[in-house]
Amino acid sequence: MTHPDQGHAPAGGAYTVPLPVPPAPSAYPEHGTAAPSANPEHGTAAPETAGRAAAPLARPVRDRYLDLLRAVALVRVVVFHLFGWAWLTVLFPSMGVMFALAGSLMARSLARPAGSVIRSRLRRLLPPMWLFSLVVLPVMFALSWKPVREDGLWWFIKLGNYLFPLGSPPYPEESGSTGGWLEMDWADQAAGPLWYLQTYLWFVLASPLLLKAFRRLPWATLLAPVALTAVIGTGLVTVPGTFGEGLLDFAVFGSCWILGFAHNDGLLKEIPRYLAVSSAAIVMGFGLWWASGHLTEEGWNLDEIPLAQATWSLGFCAVLLIYAPSWKKLPGRLAGWDSLVTLANNRAVTIYLWHNLLLMAAAQLVEGLWSVPWFGDTFDTYIEKSYDGLILIAIWPLIGLAILAFGWVEDVAAKRTPRLWPNGPDRRRRA
Repeated sequence: MTHPDQGHAPAGGAYTVPLPVPPAPSAYPEHGTAAPSANPEHGTAAPETAGRAAAPLARPVRDRYLDLLRAVALVRVVVFHLFGWAWLTVLFPSMGVMFALAGSLMARSLARPAGSVIRSRLRRLLPPMWLFSLVVLPVMFALSWKPVREDGLWWFIKLGNYLFPLGSPPYPEESGSTGGWLEMDWADQAAGPLWYLQTYLWFVLASPLLLKAFRRLPWATLLAPVALTAVIGTGLVTVPGTFGEGLLDFAVFGSCWILGFAHNDGLLKEIPRYLAVSSAAIVMGFGLWWASGHLTEEGWNLDEIPLAQATWSLGFCAVLLIYAPSWKKLPGRLAGWDSLVTLANNRAVTIYLWHNLLLMAAAQLVEGLWSVPWFGDTFDTYIEKSYDGLILIAIWPLIGLAILAFGWVEDVAAKRTPRLWPNGPDRRRRA
């Protein structure tokens, strides 16, 4: 690899159990769960007794457990891209978790017509990327990127991936200057997160068909991406070019996405917990075993071992969703993190898109400490020893500034009232 929310179907039979109809969408429809509910497992309100007028639907609330997982995944991504600790990909497979959560929410949304759901997802995804491209592309050109000389007119088609990322957006392999504000590989670092948007887009477009297949043949559909990974992710069959890279990402995280379908439909609740957890542990064990025999120069970095990533992430996410408590509020000491968890979820795309560039900016700020009169000479040794730690401290204020500067686009894209710092419920109404 290049990087970095049912019933039980009879064995071999069709998926026949009727699915619950979700409540009306809230200001955050992708997070909504109905409250209160007579059937808390599925989040649907109990039917009214005969002759009684229907009461208004309760206002949907966010599932804070899913919100917490997404916030942890984002923090882990930032920390991994700073320190490069390979063991973090084993400790918490962030990308698998993010795709599993997105798959659950996508399945929930597909209770509505598929066309409107896909348009809604694209509207939420693309504007933040367009703003990112509007900032990054001019810098690439200003630093003497001349792609037409390299790729000819075909480059203009590739450039379209900055507008609709069906493929990998192009960027210069070398740009900037050694020792300058922008290092030679800055464009590669900046474009690094875009693979996630490409893969997410593929899943969104494929979800109506994937969900139909899952509800007809759940286990075959769930395991098919792992089988595809075993074919194209181990060198058995090679799919060349950027399409091959995109297909591999789609295969590696496909089972996590479909696992989200199983979570949404209640299939995981129908399996005895001991059987579900032990099966997940076996899958995870296989992932570690495979990784141990295919270590790269980066050691246990599962991002570089596709089949290990696919199986470890699948088992890990299964355990997280099997024990999913569906919190309306963060419990105990976690409640103190409520506002930050809310902020991270409301600005997840912004944080993910910009964090690599902000890490480079944070490094420049820390290096600038050596140039401060008296301070640089006096604390030279301390700055050197705590270099990465200082970057970790500096990155969060910079992410805060990015949220203030660019995050409002996520509100506009979702047709919400724009807010600069959305760390709590939006109590305002659009006119």
